[in-house]
Amino acid sequence: MFSRLQTYLSMLRSNPLGFLIYIVYFTVTILLSLILHEIGHAYVAWRCGDPTAKMLGRLSLDPRRHLDPIGTLSMVLIGVGWAKPVPVNPRNFKGNRVRDDFLVSIAGITVNLTLFLLCSALSVGINGLIWKEGVIDSFRAETGSLQGMLNVYHDDGWFASYIAYGNDFSYFTRYTATPWLLWVQRFLLMMAQTNLGLSMFNFLPIPPLDGYHIFNDLLLKGRFELNYNTFRIAQLVLIVLIMSGALNSLLLAVNGTVYGAVVNLWLLIAGQA
Repeated sequence: MFSRLQTYLSMLRSNPLGFLIYIVYFTVTILLSLILHEIGHAYVAWRCGDPTAKMLGRLSLDPRRHLDPIGTLSMVLIGVGWAKPVPVNPRNFKGNRVRDDFLVSIAGITVNLTLFLLCSALSVGINGLIWKEGVIDSFRAETGSLQGMLNVYHDDGWFASYIAYGNDFSYFTRYTATPWLLWVQRFLLMMAQTNLGLSMFNFLPIPPLDGYHIFNDLLLKGRFELNYNTFRIAQLVLIVLIMSGALNSLLLAVNGTVYGAVVNLWLLIAGQA
């Protein structure tokens, strides 16, 4: 948490305009990612026969319907977080309760993974349109891979992102053929990495995360039930794990592996590998 705060303060001191642009990008990304995750839960619950979330306005794009103050703050300070859980009443399900609960639980993760795949594919797709002739080959020759070119948080000197690191516009004119597409790509990459992080975080089998319900439905056929006090204790344990940074190494390793594999696949398909 403190390292992220130090990074923010350093960016603010060295480049206020770049920091402001970064915050705008980051805010839009977080709002879209969290809201669409929750809408996914609410929509599938409604389709399965439970109108509870729909009646409470959880199919809305209004951030006030979805954002949890602590979860949103955690997302800003640590990089992982959550929104308000979607209220679900399994008694309203029309089909098999365990199956429908699984479908509702996996819906949010499916939305985030879909956004990750879509945004990462689009960012690779437009990569060849952004750079002047020879830039991609030069970057590949220097680094051995184009993956670093497709990481919004990466800084290797000459490829430093204006959004996060600098306001030297000569960077654009020296290397880019279509400068405005770089801004689009930066947003797509931030969306891709944020949604991958949210999906991997929500796979953790800890209440109240989706992974707990998925684990219970798949392996225990929905037989495992926590009472209210145990559920609240599990929530507190999760918050402590997040705030302490105990989960960071695991999540960073998993996210990095998955991101690298998928981006390299898109690069191969696009003929840029």
